[in-house]
Amino acid sequence: MPRANRHFIAGQVWHITQRCHQKQFLLRFQTDRRRWLYWLYQARRRYGLSVLNYIVTSNHVHLLVHDHGNNAISPAMQLIAGRTAQEFNKRHKRRGAFWEDRYHATAVQTNEHLARCMAYIDLNMVRAGEVSHPEEWSCSGYHEAKHPRRRGSRIDMVSTCELLGFNSPLSFLQTRELWINEQLRAGSLKRESHWTESIAVGNLDYALRMQRALAFTNPGRRTRPEADCYAVREQVPGYQVQHSTIALPAAREFKYPQLV
Repeated sequence: MPRANRHFIAGQVWHITQRCHQKQFLLRFQTDRRRWLYWLYQARRRYGLSVLNYIVTSNHVHLLVHDHGNNAISPAMQLIAGRTAQEFNKRHKRRGAFWEDRYHATAVQTNEHLARCMAYIDLNMVRAGEVSHPEEWSCSGYHEAKHPRRRGSRIDMVSTCELLGFNSPLSFLQTRELWINEQLRAGSLKRESHWTESIAVGNLDYALRMQRALAFTNPGRRTRPEADCYAVREQVPGYQVQHSTIALPAAREFKYPQLV
């Protein structure tokens, strides 16, 4: 996996992933996962972190956030990761690293690509074979959206609906169920590495714009086609592109099912 991107651009949605050290199952117990969720809530309360979706698995986490330009993401991640690790090591009388060296952030275009990324996060534990439906995994944004909390809510439902073009949380939740049920019926559960290993995901224009915007951090990044999208990835040996804006094929049109 490429080194983590920490150069956030205001106005973008970021899919953040972080793994436990050496992929150990340090979050296998519900108690430990719920402490991560507690600090996620604190990050929203303290820094104004705009959370669109999340899931805490046994050895890694996914977090989908909207950068409003309030510099909330970096201190929020420091708070969540740091406090979770400190508490875990103290509880289990453990020493050593809890997380991998860095978290990874992927910019996601706010259209159907955002809908696909959200569904990809929702289906994480179904892909892992732990549950048959996302609602069965309680430490997730899908479960929270289905069972809203009176206190300690983590999801920024207003921003989520605005970014996805829904006029109410109810219409969003109903359509989100359609996305999930459609993928479950189709058996579309394969891992898609561009959501967790790319620098940006979207259509061709968006990917190229993000490649240029982040060029100062690494000029070796390249835009290339993936399934139903384009992704900005680190250049790997043997991968060569000439005139990338011409050589790349046109992105396939794709629309998630909407309510009629």
